[in-house]
Amino acid sequence: MKTLSKENAEWVARHLAAASELLLEDAPLAHRHALAAARRAGRIAVVRETLAITAYETGDFALALRELRTYRRISGKNDQLPLMVDSERGVGRPDRALELGRSVDRTTLAAPVQVALAIAMSGARLDLEQPELALAELEIPQLDRARAFSYSPALFSAYAEVLDELGRAVEASDWRALAEHAAEALAEPADAEIFEVYEIDEVPLEEPATPVEDEADVADEAVAQNDPDDEIEVEIEVEDTAEVDDLETDASAESAPEDAIEPEVAELLAETDPVRSEDGDGAVPQD
Repeated sequence: MKTLSKENAEWVARHLAAASELLLEDAPLAHRHALAAARRAGRIAVVRETLAITAYETGDFALALRELRTYRRISGKNDQLPLMVDSERGVGRPDRALELGRSVDRTTLAAPVQVALAIAMSGARLDLEQPELALAELEIPQLDRARAFSYSPALFSAYAEVLDELGRAVEASDWRALAEHAAEALAEPADAEIFEVYEIDEVPLEEPATPVEDEADVADEAVAQNDPDDEIEVEIEVEDTAEVDDLETDASAESAPEDAIEPEVAELLAETDPVRSEDGDGAVPQD
């Protein structure tokens, strides 16, 4: 966030921190904080990534997908490809989810991302009632019952679920037990004994009294004209665009930077009541 003024960077950082801490406890409130940050720093990759994740957690898969596309363009990274695939599933497009997942060379992805992508692709196969192919999607090098990595419990569990779908209950039970064993092997004993106590300062959702110049999202729209994703992600259905304005093609962004975020953002940030937020991979050999 080095491109932001000191005051603006502090404002954005506080909202990103609040969104991160609240994500599992109160996803809707975390999403509101992400929206607040996005209004001020629409060209910062981590801001768009956070907004996408909170949108996904609240079930707004159309917005999550749009924000993930923008994050991908700004950052040049594919680390959130699994979430993009799952968001395509969320809006009812498993075929497109599979096409998107196949658009990237998986060997270029980190192992945890490869695993997450395999799980998402397997889910899309199940959506299409293709359990045999769903199982094949999960049969990747990381499916190693002799070793446990951070991603192993999720991969083993997904494999067990598909085996259940195929009526292979005994094998499913075996893999489910392996998932539990992997999770136990990876757990640190100290986790059950040490608690981190922290407080989150009140982060009001309304704008400060003295506005800070908004970050425009003009560059995104220029890049969008030649976005390689367009070859895979064809035009959005009418019901999607009615739900959220496409941030990537809003021609008014140049003249009014704050319009770079959809009307939903403006409506939420127009509220004046402050919202308080409070809180009260190495491998491990398996036996």
